[in-house]
Amino acid sequence: MTKGPGGGAGAGLAWVSGALLAMSRHLEVRDVLKTIVVSARELLDAEYAALGVPDDHGGFAQFVVDGVSEERWKAIGPLPRQHGILAAMLKDATPQRLADVRQDPRFEGWPTAHPEMSDFIGLPIADGDDVLGALFLANKRCPKPDGGCGFTAEDEELLSILAQHAAIALTNARLYERSRELTIAGERARLAHELHDAVSQKLFSLRLTAQAAAALVDRDPVRAKDELHQIAVLAAEAADELRSAVVELRPAALDEDGLVATLRTQVQVLDRAHSARVTFASHGVRALPAAQEEALLRVAQEALHNALRHADAAQVDVTLGRHGQGARLRVADDGRGFDPLAVRRAGRHLGLVSMRDRASGVGGGLTVESAPGKGTVIEMEVPGG
Repeated sequence: MTKGPGGGAGAGLAWVSGALLAMSRHLEVRDVLKTIVVSARELLDAEYAALGVPDDHGGFAQFVVDGVSEERWKAIGPLPRQHGILAAMLKDATPQRLADVRQDPRFEGWPTAHPEMSDFIGLPIADGDDVLGALFLANKRCPKPDGGCGFTAEDEELLSILAQHAAIALTNARLYERSRELTIAGERARLAHELHDAVSQKLFSLRLTAQAAAALVDRDPVRAKDELHQIAVLAAEAADELRSAVVELRPAALDEDGLVATLRTQVQVLDRAHSARVTFASHGVRALPAAQEEALLRVAQEALHNALRHADAAQVDVTLGRHGQGARLRVADDGRGFDPLAVRRAGRHLGLVSMRDRASGVGGGLTVESAPGKGTVIEMEVPGG
């Protein structure tokens, strides 16, 4: 989009449709805010646009602008407070369309570096009675009627449609970010529980063995030496558990390194941290949508966790390969295996439910092959983009 509609209501609605599609492509709140502001400025062919998200302390938690250079924005200084017309829009949740914002009795001036603005239109972005933010535009690029505002009633109607859908997009983005926070919190809680179980047991055994060695050192030096050797073994195992937990707690570098490099790094570290041999191979994998890459990574981590912590595997092989337009992940181990039907009947899941949910959530599929004493193979396919 490079210029406003300028072709009547039909063209304006088509422009709004394009803006809505652009908003729907983003899941991060900051990206959605920026897309709303850019779309609004282009939709109404205005020189400046801004969107403020209020905080609970009379200021703005976020304030996104378009049409103002980065240098000027820095020169303007701190974010504005909720006063004047901005406060009126947030409190009354009513549209404002002014011929000259500087002549309005609520106008309280602006910083020295602030650009000069005259005609002005602003609308709240609301979800029911909850005002999520306020959208402001100034200086429409058109001839102004004498003493009138360049922004028209049609502009207000189009911007109102955009604001209504912006509320939906912003709410969805907030829910997405919240779900990610809950997922991370859940994963950390799970790791903390496992760390407590695994390392605490090792340290408890370590303490008992050290006490036994101290009691034997005078009367039975040979047995004391054996106990000291066992202390060294237990200490090494505790260190392995800690290293493994640190690897899983470290955020994956998907954005910076991509799926293949991230998986390879994690497998290499797990190979060093555990007595089992852990390998990784990839072939022909193309870049995938971010959600699919994250789902593949999480399923690989869960499968590796099961193989290394529960299956007593000596060998775990991770393979990631191209599959049509998408990719196929395969995690195979030679561990003790299990009967999937018996596990399901017993109400145990070994993370299989979450893995299947992750796969189906990105349009993919998951298969599990296992039998007692025969190891386990987990495969996940995603469709690509």
